[in-house]
Amino acid sequence: EIHEQPSIIKDALRGRLTSEDTVNLEEMNLTPEQVRKFNRIYIVACGTAYYAGCVGKYFFEKVLGVPVEVDLASEFRYRGPILDDKSLVIAISQSGETADTLAAIRLAKQCGSTTAAVVNVVGSSLYRECDSLFHTKAGPEICVASTKAYITQVIGLYVMGVYLARARGTITAEQEKQFVREIRKFPEMAEKALETEAQIKEIAKDLAPKEHAFFLGRGLDYAVGLEGALKLKEISYIHAEAYAAGEMKHGPLALITKDTWVIVPVTQEHVREKTISNIKEMQARGATILAFQKEGDPSLADVVDYVVWVPKMDDLFMTVPTMIPLQLLAYWTSETLGREIDQPRNLAKSVTVE
Repeated sequence: EIHEQPSIIKDALRGRLTSEDTVNLEEMNLTPEQVRKFNRIYIVACGTAYYAGCVGKYFFEKVLGVPVEVDLASEFRYRGPILDDKSLVIAISQSGETADTLAAIRLAKQCGSTTAAVVNVVGSSLYRECDSLFHTKAGPEICVASTKAYITQVIGLYVMGVYLARARGTITAEQEKQFVREIRKFPEMAEKALETEAQIKEIAKDLAPKEHAFFLGRGLDYAVGLEGALKLKEISYIHAEAYAAGEMKHGPLALITKDTWVIVPVTQEHVREKTISNIKEMQARGATILAFQKEGDPSLADVVDYVVWVPKMDDLFMTVPTMIPLQLLAYWTSETLGREIDQPRNLAKSVTVE
């Protein structure tokens, strides 16, 4: 399923990008007038879908200029969210049957909010109940730990973000074309990202005996790190967690020892130097550091223990080529440890109860 991603991305984009480099999302079923009235967007989801939503938050706020909250669906109902007819609530779910996510959408509808689904299963409960749709077209995903479904959810949010921004008038026609040209590169970039596999396989042999790994990043790199940590813990059973890089000195730094791995995507130019500073803090405490860098950036080889080069895109879209090597890292670490990769212990593919 990791290797299916280049072709799956093509399926997800088919019919949604026009020959004029614009976005066509008729299934969203929203008029520009409706889009302009939204003054707040909520993204609700669980697990991997929630981490896809974290990518969506960064992108939406950048292009829409509207406050975006990402909520764990299991918490959303119980915190008393402020919902009305000016709210857009976007639910993300692979199966479309996730109990907490469905409950969140039903609450939103009761409050008069517009609802949208980013969902993989046609005819699912979420697919039927939401006002607007983005069918991810990932096809059946058998492995419990999601890979191609996550990638298509992220891509769905990118396409949806451009569509909403153009309808709202917060980007120009030329900016829409620029974004679409980058989005068109995703299948090729995914293919190139898979070429890191041989290197990742060797790095995984060194990671496998360790008990702890931290994922650090800033901005979209942090969003990617959250999903990378989830993949590693799900199928290798190595304790892994992600932090916004600047937060390490606010407590978690106490956990860094010479036996700890720190995995750091460094793809966001505007926070690059700050991230490098955080890396040096980890290095000074003996951590083993694996960095994921954009091709063509100044090398961090003199600062870190391992560097994996990922295909270069505009910073806003680096999540896709960066995530695929992180999926491979989780896979090969688990393979080295002899884990049951497709059916990890205690987990189910679709969580249909609270």
